[in-house]
Amino acid sequence: MSTVRAPTPLLRRLWLSTDARRLAACVAGGLVLAVMTGPEGSGTAPTSGFTGSLGNSRVIGFVVFGVVLWLLMTARQRYGTEIRAVSDRLSAAPRRLLPDKRVRGVFYLVLLGIAIGYPTVLNGFWQEVLVDQIGVYVLLALGLNVVVGYAGLLDLGYIAFYAIGAYSAAYWTGALPVHPLFHLNAFYAIPLAVLAAMLAGVILGAPTLRLRGDYLAIVTLGFGEIIEIVANNLQGVTGGAQGVIGIPHFSIHFLGVVYHWGLGSLPYYYLLLGFIVVVLIAFHFLENSRVGRAWVAIREDEVAAESSGINVLKYKVMAFAIGASTSGLAGMVEASKIGFVEPGDFTVQLSILILVLVIFGGMGSLPGAVIGAAVLQFLPQYLRVHPLFGFQQQDLYLYLGAILVVMMIFRPVGVFPSRRRKRELGLAEHGVGSADAMESTTGPIS
Repeated sequence: MSTVRAPTPLLRRLWLSTDARRLAACVAGGLVLAVMTGPEGSGTAPTSGFTGSLGNSRVIGFVVFGVVLWLLMTARQRYGTEIRAVSDRLSAAPRRLLPDKRVRGVFYLVLLGIAIGYPTVLNGFWQEVLVDQIGVYVLLALGLNVVVGYAGLLDLGYIAFYAIGAYSAAYWTGALPVHPLFHLNAFYAIPLAVLAAMLAGVILGAPTLRLRGDYLAIVTLGFGEIIEIVANNLQGVTGGAQGVIGIPHFSIHFLGVVYHWGLGSLPYYYLLLGFIVVVLIAFHFLENSRVGRAWVAIREDEVAAESSGINVLKYKVMAFAIGASTSGLAGMVEASKIGFVEPGDFTVQLSILILVLVIFGGMGSLPGAVIGAAVLQFLPQYLRVHPLFGFQQQDLYLYLGAILVVMMIFRPVGVFPSRRRKRELGLAEHGVGSADAMESTTGPIS
């Protein structure tokens, strides 16, 4: 005798629906975000933070955000194949539209013309953002892209090379308590700052790059912390926690031409633009050189690369040194512009932020590194001027974390990935090979 099941109540059937549970989770996440970014409670009114967040009309925006996120997740689940196909076509459109080298050359010249002319119509605040928040971080992202994107090595102490470049600028221009044998113009100190950062990369890389994965990440993280602690404690050398002031600006005295970079941001923008163009061209040729192909082999399978005759340690150290060079250059430019350096400018959070810029833009892609740095450094400044959903500066990393989570769900390869890197990540998802060298065996290599 068969038993007849009683009909499931309507509310229970709705809750058992995957879409309904996902919608509830997204809306709940939006409400949590509203509380986290809302007003703070106090000792006399501990619940005022909740009532001020959930009882305010601004909560509607967070509920809408949750619903939109649910719609995106549902669309991805049901139409994931079609969405990926459209995304692939859109990302490949620039390459289809620019098949000829001469056409690409004209396109790049147009972009360069826009980059030269557009800042002249901006006010002083946005010009400063272009230099301090975008230009400097583009250089940093391009350097870390060599380490993470090209060679597949995880570096969590990258900001240490930025600090070395900045303190080198202070040393050679005579701003540190310890004075050099001879003072140099800031321009002449550039190669010395770059060499100091590269030397630090070699010193760090030579004994530690036999490690892989988590071990390498921990070592580089420790290196970054050591540099910050040393800068804080060597009062008689680095100025200690108070930092150093009086770092001179760039100036030119050559063949009767005299020009001083003052406090204005626009001259520094054009200086940074010139450095970025040179770095982009150099890294483009480097990527397609024998060294770049060796990095690709190491990233895809370190054991196979070593067995085929590639000196793995040598090319890893080269990646660290070359990546550190642009970080040292960025530190030199920033120190000369603001005329001040302190250890608090070089925290581990900045290393993680630069890594986020590279991942967001697309690892292994030069345009991706530029786009990632420009977009993620522009948005916080825009939200400072035009706050949305009650944006507060202390919640910046919360927003960046949310953006990164969404990126990893919908486009894990980044906004503008390299074709090779995108193919590697796609194969890794299907269990074919690995996305980088740090996915290999995590023990040390003898």
